[in-house]
Amino acid sequence: MTFGPNTTERIARARADLRMGVPVVLQGGYVILAVETLDQDRLAAVRSLGDLALAITARRAATLKIAAYDGDLARVPLPADADVRWVRAIADPADDLTMPMKGPLYGLREGDALPHRAGIALAKSARLLPSVLVAPVADASSFAVENGLTIVPEYAALTTELSPIDPVIFARVPIEASEAGRLHIFRPEDGGEEHYAVEIGNPSRDEPVLARLHSACFTGDVLGSLKCDCGPQLRAALGQMGANGAGVLLYLNQEGRGIGLANKMRAYSLQDQGFDTVEANHRLGFEDDERDFRIGAEILRKMGFRSVRLLTNNPNKVARMQDHGIAVTERVPLKVGENRHNHHYLATKASKSGHLL
Repeated sequence: MTFGPNTTERIARARADLRMGVPVVLQGGYVILAVETLDQDRLAAVRSLGDLALAITARRAATLKIAAYDGDLARVPLPADADVRWVRAIADPADDLTMPMKGPLYGLREGDALPHRAGIALAKSARLLPSVLVAPVADASSFAVENGLTIVPEYAALTTELSPIDPVIFARVPIEASEAGRLHIFRPEDGGEEHYAVEIGNPSRDEPVLARLHSACFTGDVLGSLKCDCGPQLRAALGQMGANGAGVLLYLNQEGRGIGLANKMRAYSLQDQGFDTVEANHRLGFEDDERDFRIGAEILRKMGFRSVRLLTNNPNKVARMQDHGIAVTERVPLKVGENRHNHHYLATKASKSGHLL
């Protein structure tokens, strides 16, 4: 038996390190620094390791007119005079319109993009901007030990396997929609965010349950933001379950379609510049939707459900549930919450994301 962390636990450490601005080491011989949390001292230190490359996603590269020769990402050699402000300006689109000339920039063609891909995956999982600095080191293990850094294998950073999700506890919670409410807490083994299930009544496990997969939305659910329809959808779904006498609402901590609250606020700022939801996500370097609906399917299975009547306007949710073993016997529309502030947002969901509105 060892007291040291296993690979999954080291990945969790790596995410936390990147969020604090601490570099991590890849076993293949590379140091990774998250651009969002980079400071001038660490930038100066990492220059001593050799040629640096700034990795950005193909989505961000398209905005900057950089050829993404690696397909899903571009590797930009770091100029000798580049400071932290320059590096962040490549990763963060906040000033794209006021400072459009960032080049000339070009993407590297030669070399292995695997460590850069692994670094971006780690940054995304840490809910940071998807951009990293990558520097080579001759002996990864020695470098990590000498500097007290977390070392992880590239394959672990790039894994697409869903972490096991375990039930922690549940308790009775009377709510406005129904006094017969129970809140279940689920925790992934990889150190990621916990997810919740609100069970109304005592739904049968032998029949399709009225269900909703609801992604966390602090601005809509808590603050009552008028920029989206999330808060009204949350309350309407619980209300329907209460009127029905049974149901289950999964509250998945995948804020901002999986990019995190900070990046969601960056997207909001870009929307104020005239970009729609999808365009804003792309300028930040993200895909249209970064959520993982396998989490919802796994929680439903853990609770004993095998089929659902799904409250959603999103056909993709229906498809993903069925792909992952949860039968959807009916799609139940949930059209609420439109107002003058979110009309364009809802139109974008319909035209670009396929929502049935």
